[in-house]
Amino acid sequence: MQPAPCDLLVTADILLTQNARRDVIENAAVAIQGGRILMVGPAEKIEPSVAPAERLDLGPCLLAPALANAHTHASMTLLRGLGDDLALMDWLKNCIWPVEMQFTPEIVELGAMLACAEMIQSGVGSFIDGYMFETHVGAAVDRCGMRAVLGEGFFAFPSPHFKTAADAWDCFRNLKDHFKNHPRISIAITPHAAFSTSPEILRESFELACNMGVPWQIHAAESKAETASCLKQFGLRPIPYLHSLGVLSERTVLHHVVDATTAEIECIAASGAKVSHNPESNMKLSSGASPVDRLLRAGVIVGLGTDGAASNNSLSMLSAMKFAALLAKLRSEDPCALPAQQVLDMATINACRCIYPLKAPEAVPGAIEPDRPADLAAFRLDDPALQPVHHPVSNLVYAGGRAQAALTMVDGEVLYRDGAFTRIDLPSLLSEVKKSIAWVRKLQGNAASA
Repeated sequence: MQPAPCDLLVTADILLTQNARRDVIENAAVAIQGGRILMVGPAEKIEPSVAPAERLDLGPCLLAPALANAHTHASMTLLRGLGDDLALMDWLKNCIWPVEMQFTPEIVELGAMLACAEMIQSGVGSFIDGYMFETHVGAAVDRCGMRAVLGEGFFAFPSPHFKTAADAWDCFRNLKDHFKNHPRISIAITPHAAFSTSPEILRESFELACNMGVPWQIHAAESKAETASCLKQFGLRPIPYLHSLGVLSERTVLHHVVDATTAEIECIAASGAKVSHNPESNMKLSSGASPVDRLLRAGVIVGLGTDGAASNNSLSMLSAMKFAALLAKLRSEDPCALPAQQVLDMATINACRCIYPLKAPEAVPGAIEPDRPADLAAFRLDDPALQPVHHPVSNLVYAGGRAQAALTMVDGEVLYRDGAFTRIDLPSLLSEVKKSIAWVRKLQGNAASA
């Protein structure tokens, strides 16, 4: 039999497939053709079966699906360290929102470029975003080579992009049209939260999402303060309130879900809504610890996210994995809670289900198996912090937090390898970011004097 032609053959010492069996393969090979995985298995079996146009021999590396960030606000990288050590509502109302109200499309695009660089460097291939001027976020994503689902955030009050939530509807239609033929970028309808919108806005935006055939994402049950606000405004806690409006469904992605009762968890599970867990942001803002183990036991698909760099200070999914595992054990007082494999699932296949809730599970990234998109990340095993390798999944989850990716690939294209970006001019980007410091400080001053 003639070897099958392929664009690229990648080999590595250890491969975490994240397939249904969670196979771990030593001395592994992955054949890639047309941006998708053609074959995967032991190198001794795959190498004679293919005729690659190019080879990439990674050697002492742990090869895994590219990580996926199930919740972030990419452009908030420029607000990293601004307003630390504050509670959620104080942080939002008195620090973040006044500065964001003065944002421009250009500064949003710069922040998104910095976010993409940070995520690519830590092995992230895709993310779901919620912010403003999302065509400019998309321009950064397109330039960097990542995948993204983009959502223009809106409130019941004016934002930098539109005066009313109703003005957002045309924006979403234009956003979808703008990226309709893009192979890596799509959109989601993105109300900010229950307490910052209205019943009419949520119903109308969900109907719009249904008509447009796109996901609907929202911050939900993030803290006890949010619950108190919802009870005061609407007489219901956040999850029952959203359920009463008919906006919980398979297209719905709920970000955070920290303050949730058993009945509310069952309601989420029955609806088919997905949940993104953001442990570092929740800890930093003292919002609480999400009942992740109970959500998973109820059958909810829970992905892992970082939230924005203003409320986390990091967009590293490696760090998010370790914190997710440790926080779950602390919250439940059970060292067996949320084992390493479940956490890796949350950062790969589950996160991709949150980013693409309307797609068939086998059609999205998150696992290394035939016909899946060729989104890969590799981490060096000759890093002292990752040795010895008794259990590679545990090593990646518990010991990988300080590591950078040796390789990040999306759609079969190498975006980052051994400290070098293929699409990003890092010195020029960092020079522009440095210039933004004075600009952000000026915005702070303007907000304080307003």
